[in-house]
Amino acid sequence: MNSAVCTLFEKHYHYGVAGLVNSLYNHGYRGEIYAGYQGSLPFWAVNAKENLLLGKGIRSLEITTGLNINFILLDTKYHLTNYKPNFMLQLLAGPAKGYEAMAYFDPDITIKCKWSFFETWISCGVALVHEITANDMPPSHPLRKEWEKVINMSQRKISRELYSYINAGFCGVSRQNLEFLQVWQEIFEIGTKFFNLTSDQLTHQNDRSYAFYAHDQDAINIAAMCSQSPLSEMGPEGMDLVHGGWVMSHAIGSPKPWKKNFILSMLKGSSPSLADRVYWVNVSGPIKCFSSIKTNFKNITILFASFLGRFYSKY
Repeated sequence: MNSAVCTLFEKHYHYGVAGLVNSLYNHGYRGEIYAGYQGSLPFWAVNAKENLLLGKGIRSLEITTGLNINFILLDTKYHLTNYKPNFMLQLLAGPAKGYEAMAYFDPDITIKCKWSFFETWISCGVALVHEITANDMPPSHPLRKEWEKVINMSQRKISRELYSYINAGFCGVSRQNLEFLQVWQEIFEIGTKFFNLTSDQLTHQNDRSYAFYAHDQDAINIAAMCSQSPLSEMGPEGMDLVHGGWVMSHAIGSPKPWKKNFILSMLKGSSPSLADRVYWVNVSGPIKCFSSIKTNFKNITILFASFLGRFYSKY
């Protein structure tokens, strides 16, 4: 399958992009990565060159032979978290129009398995991962009943019964299943029009009972309920949200791995996570956003904090 990768970032999240790109390279991905951003290019991308063949405002950087990042400066009112389906659709209609599939990763994800698995997964249907607890949101859940009202407003019907909440940090879609992205985008637009959803914010000010409390994530869950495209779902282990995963690690919450003091966090009761470990294993190259001394120091402190955490948590 001829596939491309995309992500969205701003501010310090470029450190996460570096880890993501390195992990893709280390697991066999070669091709184009499209990185939409706001603000300035990261320091490690200063040699990116304007690429008018792809479009105005796009700067390309060859990371190594066969691997390129195309930085796309975005001018949008949307919070980047809410811009995912729009971005993927625009890429597949424009700079990435020659690709059969597109995989979106949040910039705080690193992958752990061979890239070819992702292409196999996407060929099975829209690739999605469940949130922390699997089978925690059955069809009779009251939130799903609220989401059904949104589906009715979109002139659609529930197409499948789902039992788990989906994490919007990753989505893999083949060109034949672009309908899923279109539905995701439309559901978000319904939220902004009828549910006082604000496109430039990450979450709503109301509590979890609100239909669009987590904007992009609730929208993707509603889309999964009513889309006609086939889905291929994995449990929370697909993002290392629970133990037993082998696909990718998602550093949810904060501080992010590149900003975390592991010893201090351990003393506060939080040992290094799976995502912390995987991130710092992948920052040595080909993108070098930290010195070798800092990278080695962080990996040592992760081991030390993990060791101490076994005893500290007992007292």
